[in-house]
Formats: sequence, structure tokens, C-alpha cells
Amino acid sequence: MPDLRDSVLEALGRIEIPGGGSLTGRDLIRALSFEGGKVRFVIEAENPEQARMLEPARIAAEAAVRAVPGVTDVAVVLTAHGPAAPKAAHSHGPAPGLKIGQHPTPAPAGPQRISGIDRIIAIASGKGGVGKSTVASNLAVALARQGRLVGLLDADIYGPSQPRMMGVSKRPASPDGKTIIPLQAHGVTMMSIGLMLKEDEAVIWRGPMIMGALQQLLGQVEWGGLDILIIDLPPGTGDIQLTLCQRTHLTGAIVVSTPQDVALLDARKALDMFQKLKTPVLGLIENMSSYICPACGHEAHIFGHGGVAADAVRLGLPFLGELPLHLDVRLAGDSGTPVAAGEGPLAQAYAALAARLVAGGMA
Repeated sequence: MPDLRDSVLEALGRIEIPGGGSLTGRDLIRALSFEGGKVRFVIEAENPEQARMLEPARIAAEAAVRAVPGVTDVAVVLTAHGPAAPKAAHSHGPAPGLKIGQHPTPAPAGPQRISGIDRIIAIASGKGGVGKSTVASNLAVALARQGRLVGLLDADIYGPSQPRMMGVSKRPASPDGKTIIPLQAHGVTMMSIGLMLKEDEAVIWRGPMIMGALQQLLGQVEWGGLDILIIDLPPGTGDIQLTLCQRTHLTGAIVVSTPQDVALLDARKALDMFQKLKTPVLGLIENMSSYICPACGHEAHIFGHGGVAADAVRLGLPFLGELPLHLDVRLAGDSGTPVAAGEGPLAQAYAALAARLVAGGMA
């Protein structure tokens, strides 16, 4: 027999909305909570216009949930994630004057806060190929599903991958040639330089242009009010990391590594960098920690196991958890729907990670 949560989600999944799909299918339900038979949730629209269109769906959702056996009371809030989009934002691309990759402009000394953003967490790794971008996208989606207003910035200028992983390809608009209107995907506000380029176009820039691009992506994007901004950093300890830590007030950094010795060597360099730049390290994540054979169910540790947890203990840092190596994670990222947007054990692993950050006051 399904539990109350499953029954409520099933009821919400039957509520169709303008433009096609359902409330759950379009990932519009936030902050679903239960207190005995009392059910509370938020329907989050992208903007006030969509919120007005969703009012009939809100009424239908309240009635549908109230009819679920075991429900004694229902509280539904319909809200808009951001302000109404400027008319110019409906253009087919940025205004002609918008150019990404200029040299940085003078800025006040010391780390600066970004208006409207409560917390900023950088997701880092010492080397490439450890799944840092996968962790960043899935963590952003998992936090959004737990009711947080989340932004995702792809700061990997040379190798942006978040447009593909988040399933967005539309070129961001700019109403005035300076302001950039970010895109929405899976309940997350996201921006990447990859959205400004052709998919196979290389970025061939020296350090000053890279630093200028980061400055623009942080300061010229209309992020709106966010609880947390996740920044997907490139691998290594270069210009992007240095500029971000020195110029932006970061809540902290999370370092992702596989358990193999080679990856851990580079992860330690990333940790040393954050220490020298006086950026708090919020914790370590062991990615690709285990692999379950789909044919026989045997658990294998292809890259080793426990190395990241051991390093966390040795360094006195929080160990935030293990994430498995699984084909579905790769397929979900390639298809543009992060696995955290669905249900099942893989989504639950990211939900648990997000809950740990929320409980610790980090998100």
C-alpha cells in the first residue's frame, strides 16, 4: 500500500498545466512536507505571468490532495521564482553590445557579496574527470527540490558542460547590452558561457579575459533572490579559482574526488589552495565510490574505496558522503535531466547530501 507521500505525489501528477505536462512532471512542486495528516507544499512558477496561469492548477491541486485518504488539511502556496521578464528578454539573443570575455574592470579590494544571494558554494576538484560537474548539477537540483531558491553558475570557461547536463540551449537575452537574463531548468536558475557559444566552439583566451568573463557572469547576470548559488569550478588551481576566492565572498567550497590515489593527490592541492586563500572548506565528497553490477548485483570498488573519508578524518574536515558510479547518472546528464530530478536510490543519494548541507546551515 503506498504511503501518504506517494499518494500525494500521484495526485499532483494528475494535475495538468498550461503548455502540457503535470505539476510533478514539470518539476513545479517545492517544500512538500507532512505533519500528521496536514500537507503543505509550494507551486513555484518561473515568473508572475506563469503564476497567474497556474492559479486553476493550484485550486485543482488543493482539491486533489484533500481527497487523498489520510489527508486532514492542505496548505498550498503559489509563488513565482523571479520577477516578470523584461520585454526585451523575449528577443532571440543578447543585445548587440553584450560581449563576454572582456578584461576585468576595477573592483573594490577584498571579497565582495553578490546582491540578493545568501550563500555561495564552490564545487571544486583537483583534477578533471572525477564528476565534479555532475555533482554540481545534481546537488543544485536536489537543493531546489527541498525548497531552496538555487542558482547554478558554470565557471568552467574552457570546458562548460552544464548546458548539456541541465538540458538548456537557448541563448540568454540581454535587454540593455549589459544585463544578462539567466535561464531556468529543473527549478534552478542557471548560467554558463556555453550558452553564449556554439556547442563545439573553443574558448581561446588568456588569463585576463577569463577573469573578466567570470566577473561578468557573477555581476551582470540577473540572479534575483537566491538562497544559494552553486558554482561549478574548472579543475585545478588556476585563474578562475584565484579570482573567485579573492573577489567574491564565498560561504565555502566542497571538494569532490574519486577514492583513487592519483585523484586524491590533486584533491589535496585544491584543499591547500583554499586554505591559503582563506576560503572555508565545507567538506569532501567521494564520487564513484562503488559500482553495482546490473547483471549479478556484485559490488565493486573500481577506483578504490574510503580514501576521501580517510583524508577528511586526517585533515579534520567534514565528510559529506559517498556517491555511486552508475550508468543512469551518466545517461541522465547526457539527456539533460539530472538524476536528482527523478526518484529512486540515485536521486536519494543527492537528496541526502542536500539535506546534510541544509541541516548544517550551509545551504
